[in-house]
Amino acid sequence: MPKILIDPESTSLDHRFAIIKTKRTDRARYPEGCVTVVEDEATALAAAASDRGLHPAIVYGPSSSSEGQRLYYLVRWLA
Repeated sequence: MPKILIDPESTSLDHRFAIIKTKRTDRARYPEGCVTVVEDEATALAAAASDRGLHPAIVYGPSSSSEGQRLYYLVRWLA
C-alpha cells in the first residue's frame, strides 16, 4: 500500500468505507466515479460482488489530482 499523507486539519478528507468498482485491484488510487462511499464495514461487505467487479475497501479522500479529477486512495481491501 502507498504511504498516504494525512491532513489532520482537513474537514473533507477522511477514511471511509466504500465499494470500488474495478477489475484491477493492484492500483493505489481510484477515480471518484469508481467509488461508492457506504455507511459502515458491514454495508461494504454485503455489497461486495467480485464477479461483478465490486470490491469492499477502506479509502481516504476525496482528494483533487493535478489533472482536476477527484480521487480516493486505497487504504486496504476488506475482503
